[in-house]
Amino acid sequence: MADTYSTITAPGEGIYKEKMSKFLAFAFPVATAAEAKARIAEVQKKYFDARHVCWAYMIGSARTEFMSNDNGEPSGTAGKPILGQINSFGLTNVAIAVVRYFGGIKLGTSGLITAYREAAREALSACEIVERHDMADVAFTFPYLAMNDVMRLVKNSEAEIVSQQFDNSCSMTLRIRADHASGLRERLTDIDGVCTDD
Repeated sequence: MADTYSTITAPGEGIYKEKMSKFLAFAFPVATAAEAKARIAEVQKKYFDARHVCWAYMIGSARTEFMSNDNGEPSGTAGKPILGQINSFGLTNVAIAVVRYFGGIKLGTSGLITAYREAAREALSACEIVERHDMADVAFTFPYLAMNDVMRLVKNSEAEIVSQQFDNSCSMTLRIRADHASGLRERLTDIDGVCTDD
């Protein structure tokens, strides 16, 4: 199912050393590109004395929104191998930043690719990976008389209540797996007086 995806539950760290160069990798769970860039900026600020902070991120269950950056390393030697690890773990909604402290010995193109790839792999290996679902909000209104029927339906569904307002006319917003949203809407509209917002 396209709306099911794998991601990490919490940040993870890894370290890789090669010929006196040190690579510190940080993986973060993120929901948007803006959040990914903010996390990367935090790492850049914290490790301002490092020669390079290279990074990559992948967003969305479709895994179509992604970006990588070599941050001054030879083209394709840092960002792409980092992104490659996100791909090989089959993850999304993840940002990884790898900080390099240069040890004085050049690693060459293949050495850099290996170092950035392994550092990213170490960070992801330290993370717990979970399966998540895209979620959708279902908003609707209903008359107070329909309250019992609505609450029974909500209780018997896996939806969570995001907001609710009870008056003569009541409104509620539920959050449910995106692939279950249309079924929930259909069951709601079977109740007299319920109007969904879409």
